[in-house]
Amino acid sequence: MIFSLLKAIVRLVLLVLRRWEIKGMENLPATGGLLLVANHVSYWDPVAIICACKRQVFFMAKSELFKIPLISYAVRSSGAFPVRRDVTDRNAVRTALRLLQAGEVVGLFPEGTRSKSEEMLKPHLGAAMIALKAGTPVVPVAVSGTRGVFSKITVYVGRPIHFQSVTKATKAELESISDRIMTEISQLLRS
Repeated sequence: MIFSLLKAIVRLVLLVLRRWEIKGMENLPATGGLLLVANHVSYWDPVAIICACKRQVFFMAKSELFKIPLISYAVRSSGAFPVRRDVTDRNAVRTALRLLQAGEVVGLFPEGTRSKSEEMLKPHLGAAMIALKAGTPVVPVAVSGTRGVFSKITVYVGRPIHFQSVTKATKAELESISDRIMTEISQLLRS
């Protein structure tokens, strides 16, 4: 209830102050497990994506956010779950897989952190690994304009990408899938 109210208020703020626009929303399946992968340049990125989606998005968020009282409350209320970025966090991977298998939407940033420039960073392999293990569609999402204070924010939703489900993949296969996902995001940013 509180989350729905906050989401409605933030949507209004985004529309009025940031001229928020969503393109390609028809590409987002209405049901079934779904992995959203996006570029990351600002703290506004997950907010803009969550507000753009009709379905709840369970974001994988850095564990440090869960240690700051007020921010922790907001992050937990949104459905986010913690990931330790300094190690391969098996608990975070298991949580993501469980949510995807339950038909939920999981969001993550393959870059692992915010880019200090508009250039995308080299992706970590976690998104590709989760995509292959879950066997759910991957939807690339590009967010622009979130860095500035009054710049227009646009959320671009790409077409779902389907990868064959496998239990074990080579590093080269994971890198290839990661690169494909980032290429799709980059193309959305240029559109």
